[in-house]
Amino acid sequence: MSSNARNDVSEQQESAAKTGHRLSRRHLLLGGAAAGIGAAGAIGVDVVVKGGIGASAPQTVPLFSGTAAVPFFGVHQAGVDTEPQSRVTFVALNLLPEVDRAALRRMMRILTDDAARLTQGEAALADSEPELAVVPARLTVTFGFGPGLVAVAGGEAPGWLRPLPAFTIDRLQPEWNDGDLLLQIASDDPLTVAHATRMLLKDLRSFATVRWVQSGFRRAAGSEKPGTTMRNLFGQVDGTANPDVGTTDFDGLVWSQADNPGWLVGGTGFVLRRISMNLDKWDGLDRSGRESAIGRTLANGAPLTGTQEQDVPDFTATTPLGFPVIPEFSHLRRARSENTAQRIHRRGYNYDDAPTGAAVSNSGLLFACFQADVDAQFVPIQTRLDTLDLLNEWTTPIGSAVFAIPPGCTKNGYIGDTLF
Repeated sequence: MSSNARNDVSEQQESAAKTGHRLSRRHLLLGGAAAGIGAAGAIGVDVVVKGGIGASAPQTVPLFSGTAAVPFFGVHQAGVDTEPQSRVTFVALNLLPEVDRAALRRMMRILTDDAARLTQGEAALADSEPELAVVPARLTVTFGFGPGLVAVAGGEAPGWLRPLPAFTIDRLQPEWNDGDLLLQIASDDPLTVAHATRMLLKDLRSFATVRWVQSGFRRAAGSEKPGTTMRNLFGQVDGTANPDVGTTDFDGLVWSQADNPGWLVGGTGFVLRRISMNLDKWDGLDRSGRESAIGRTLANGAPLTGTQEQDVPDFTATTPLGFPVIPEFSHLRRARSENTAQRIHRRGYNYDDAPTGAAVSNSGLLFACFQADVDAQFVPIQTRLDTLDLLNEWTTPIGSAVFAIPPGCTKNGYIGDTLF
């Protein structure tokens, strides 16, 4: 900063002090620009935004850091209990007919090595654009196995590793279903997701072909306080009742135990449902109707019988006319069970594709969830939603896939080594 610019700022501060007023953020930024200074660069964006120069004990906000990295190796794969990133790409692949058990082992060694590098901000082994790998932004790569891959490996598949039962609300489209191998690639930076996806698909060219790709998003990193429940494109909070990560409750609901095949212990079951949301039709519903369909207030996600998002809903409460405050047909009521074992860990994302015809939108939810046993946990919930959920008037499942997520691995191993 030049001496003249420093003098200008000092005079502004002295003048403000004499009049008993602290400089406003607008005054500082405009005045600084006129003086040829970069206030944010000089004192830090978090201080400028929250306190201003001269503010006592400014409340700083952690800034987004592209260098943040999530450990790749461990007992469990990352991307399950990881705080959800803002961007995700799910890729399902079909194995080539000639791929055998030995080829699968080579494939997973290659994929594991490159995924481990990329998640730590390092270039993949044969990366032709290594400059794109230096910003991991909490990149995670999670692998899942379909029944076809487990069969080729000669392993025992858990009983739930198969297509879900047919539900009456389903209008499944073949281009969004099933697969032999799943890649879940998530980061807080979309360029990082794109680059990692390309690198891993290059690894797979000799082993598999792409079956489908589905990309989704949440709020941008840093735009909300960590732990804030995501909102879907209906404007409703989505995933309030998730079990708390790191608790025995979470571990019991999510991580596979000894009742699954041995190679899957420490892994989990994964379901992805592509749900089309008719936003154009939703537009015709008033706010009270929307809240009745959901069973929660739109403002903060509180149940209709409470005031805060995490309040326990009271399904016995009635209106002065004797009707349930939370309608029997509401999504909240249908999704809940008295059986606490019938819960899942949701990690969903929105999608927003180009509209077709006269529609204004072509949008929806990538409903992704993890549970130790798909049949015992997810299927009962979906069965209840299939029966009476009023939200079905505006939502339609058009894609469905189930995968087994193997456990993590050590630096000397590779993902899936318990199966091979």
